Amino acid sequence: MMRLFYATTSAYVRKVMVTAHCLGLTHEIELLDSAAHPTERDERIATFNPLAKVPALRTEEGLCLYDSRVICEYLITRAQGDLLPSHGDTRWITLSRQALGDGLVDAALLARYEFSARPAEKQWQGWADGQLKKVSAALAEIERHVSGFSTQPDNLGVIAIGCALGYLDFRFADLNWRTNHPLTAAWFALFDAHPAMASTRPH
Repeated sequence: MMRLFYATTSAYVRKVMVTAHCLGLTHEIELLDSAAHPTERDERIATFNPLAKVPALRTEEGLCLYDSRVICEYLITRAQGDLLPSHGDTRWITLSRQALGDGLVDAALLARYEFSARPAEKQWQGWADGQLKKVSAALAEIERHVSGFSTQPDNLGVIAIGCALGYLDFRFADLNWRTNHPLTAAWFALFDAHPAMASTRPH
């Protein structure tokens, strides 16, 4: 059985679990507790990933894999799934959409850490604002292209974007991102209702 260091709050872990759900692999993954933090290192995670970041997976053969992009591609290969096209423009579009979703989460996470992990006397509002500008730019890009997205988690690119939007709902509800992105809001209402998404919502 594969073993995965896991956190219910992580959008990157959620991307892995949605992928596993869609591929029928969840029963082959043992979930391990973790407490990933930017300054308080969890040495348990470091046994799989020297960066001590989740997700981190170890296969039955002892191969340690990280980060979410690598783990998702491994799961797709293992299951011989089609969530990541093997060639052509659709592959590069999928990978770019995954990068957009992951980048949105990267920026949101840095903005959150500025106030949740950094001492008050060292916090920098300008830094957080700069990260949230990246979030806004990512949302605008999603809005421009969302009419072409599948409403099912049948592609790694849209899975990453869906998990990113779910992270905003979880950690940045006050952004009210739906107000200025109605097409994305309509798409996400359908996408997030899929069992793979519904069963992995952060909490």
